[in-house]
Amino acid sequence: MTAALALYRAAARAAEPLVRAHLRRRAARGLEDPARLGERFGEASAPRPPGPLVWIHAASVGEAASALPLIARLLEAPNLRVLATTGTVTSARLLAGRLPERAMHRYAPVDLPGAAARFLDHWRPDLGIFVESELWPNLIAAARARGLRMALAQARMSDRSWRRWRRFPAAARALLGGFAAAVAQTPRDAERFRALGAPAVTVGGTLKYAAAPLPADPREVAAWKRALAGRPAWVAASTHPGAEEAAVFAAHEAARAQAPGLLTVVAPRHPRRGAELAAAAAARGLRAARRGAGKDPPGAGVDVYVADTMGELGLFYRAAPLAFVGGSIARRGGHNPIEPIQLGCAALVGPDMRNFAGVADDLRAAAALRTAPGGAALGAAIAELLRGEPPGGETARAALAARQKRAIDGKAAGALDAALAALAPLLPAGAGA
Repeated sequence: MTAALALYRAAARAAEPLVRAHLRRRAARGLEDPARLGERFGEASAPRPPGPLVWIHAASVGEAASALPLIARLLEAPNLRVLATTGTVTSARLLAGRLPERAMHRYAPVDLPGAAARFLDHWRPDLGIFVESELWPNLIAAARARGLRMALAQARMSDRSWRRWRRFPAAARALLGGFAAAVAQTPRDAERFRALGAPAVTVGGTLKYAAAPLPADPREVAAWKRALAGRPAWVAASTHPGAEEAAVFAAHEAARAQAPGLLTVVAPRHPRRGAELAAAAAARGLRAARRGAGKDPPGAGVDVYVADTMGELGLFYRAAPLAFVGGSIARRGGHNPIEPIQLGCAALVGPDMRNFAGVADDLRAAAALRTAPGGAALGAAIAELLRGEPPGGETARAALAARQKRAIDGKAAGALDAALAALAPLLPAGAGA
């Protein structure tokens, strides 16, 4: 163990009382599940199932959703079981309704030595797969000490993580050297993982291409389409406060001059901000309504509809033909543009797509990446793309949506096959073919 990792371990052990108090406060705010708080400290809440067990760890909703196709393919092995861990309440809710038979969800242990030890000693997985960018030193060290084979899937190394780990090269080598395989999202990610000491690195793209389309209640979709018949509408999804949401409101104000009756559906990244966002819209003279205050589709008098509920983006992407995907003007690296594109909804993004660099590259190569750096450009793009169909031709929006759909079609199988090719030699004996 390097000096940096030893210091981290000692600090984590000393901080355990503070971590416990912090998680209790989070539980009181609804950010942790109080009934399952013990799982965050590695305490067993169910017996280990018999037979080979693969543990897949994903941080939150996006990573958990992208892991579902991989879980389904792994479970084609008839004797295998999967333990999926995540760290958020929202990801737990997602997996509760979508995990297949022979897969279970538990909350991931916090990165304390005792919690990691309790978790691993109870579940005794035969293979651990870390999805995307979750590198918890104590958990990885405990797994390695127990001889657990480990792999990275859909591995991504952000600029911030790259700068941080380069300051501690020995610690990075000690952690990443314990992974038997790493499937990186992009060539740049692969170069960074290799430079930090990860062996057997390959490039496989993002598993998000293979994720199932977001679900929606068909009755709700039909009701929204009836309510919006003939009305221009767009979705601003996963938005962040500050400059990004100000740009969304400015875009609405600019676009409605050319799109009378325009409806803007704003789905904030954190739904608990619904009341705050509705108040911000009202302060600009916009008539606002909230999904959290009632499930009826918005009436003709509503300018801005705040979608402050969980798990309903699939509804809004089906109901509106155009979406802006947030986190990309707010300089948060961007959120997932694949989700609206899968549903035939044309996608706009801001200039910062670091978190989806490979997807942005694929769209750019197909002349299907449409960016808007701020409110004026976003408003102009919305007005252009929501114009009526020209005589004898398709709309600009339909043409963009078609190019985007072609760009992502066919990528799912490649990303999944690349991950499975790297993982196959590591699967436990007795898992079946």
